[in-house]
Amino acid sequence: MSTTDEQIGTGGSGDIARLLSYVALLAASAGLFLEASTMPTSRFEVLGAGAFPMLVHGALILLLTGSIIGSLRKIPADAYGRFAADVVAWGKAKRLVFVVFAGLGLYVAVMPVIGYTSSTFLFLITLLVTLAPKTRTALVVALVLALVFSFGLNWLFAEVFNVFLPRGN
Repeated sequence: MSTTDEQIGTGGSGDIARLLSYVALLAASAGLFLEASTMPTSRFEVLGAGAFPMLVHGALILLLTGSIIGSLRKIPADAYGRFAADVVAWGKAKRLVFVVFAGLGLYVAVMPVIGYTSSTFLFLITLLVTLAPKTRTALVVALVLALVFSFGLNWLFAEVFNVFLPRGN
């Protein structure tokens, strides 16, 4: 199946991605519908403040349910396997993005424990050494940047702005 076939909707990865977006929007609309139902009513208004949002999200739920059913009918069974293979290939191609996000999550989790300066230095030096070319100049630049943006920014905020960044436990 060519890219043109997938773009016009003959059961390719685009159709499955569209189906997944319908499911995500349905979940969001259902959650917002339930949230709108908890809005208190006013003594001046019989329907309450949540009536209009409930109407809008109820209509969206019906439309999205119909779209999901239509998508499920249109997509052939073998397209799901191709979609899974496309997702795995995409994940492999974007693995550095996942490494950066994992490092960022670890950085945010570790900062309260070891403080801004240490966690920022470790995060930046690891990230810069991982992503930069493996030359002596690039390593020196990475070390200088990590020092400036960890120790230098900590000094700047403490001495100039009188704002103290997290010191850790």
